[in-house]
Amino acid sequence: MIWAMILAAGESKRMGKPKLLLPFGEKTMIETVIDRVIQSKVEKILVVLGSNREKIEKKIGNLPLEIAVNPDFKEGMLSSVQRGLEALPEEAQAVLVFLGDQPSIPSEVIDSVINAFRKTGKGIVLPVYKGERGHPVLIDMKYRHEVENLNPEVGLRELVYGQPDDILEVEVDDAGILRDINVIEDYMREIKNKSKV
Repeated sequence: MIWAMILAAGESKRMGKPKLLLPFGEKTMIETVIDRVIQSKVEKILVVLGSNREKIEKKIGNLPLEIAVNPDFKEGMLSSVQRGLEALPEEAQAVLVFLGDQPSIPSEVIDSVINAFRKTGKGIVLPVYKGERGHPVLIDMKYRHEVENLNPEVGLRELVYGQPDDILEVEVDDAGILRDINVIEDYMREIKNKSKV
């Protein structure tokens, strides 16, 4: 079974307010990310919450997903990935790691990554736009224990750098895989891009 892990535990310090609850079209940013995942070939969804947990949970609690809580969210993104992996069942085959602040990744991109994994069996599959790697990153669950022992300063990049022979890059035609939203200018740019679609 292929899971999606959506990281939604951050403090939104640079935005100054809970960015995942900002409007994005008719829904919030986090709901938009979840919708894109639901429309893909992902079989199960786990959302990792931390900061603003109650508000976000209230917004997404009725959606078909599971929730894990990272009490150590202030330690950074890797801590959320680690809590998420702990929450996944043993029989999970692979997990796609999504950032909660990347609402512009289309379902087709997600499916391209999953299809490439199923076709090649590579342990780490990354979408690439014009030579630049983005999200979501698919990780075979055989790396579950390696991720538990990664250096928090380096994060998942340490796993990627350490397994060059088990990586597959999937060329996609969407820059949304590279763009996350940290400050208000990023948010305005994504809203503008969305209105063009």
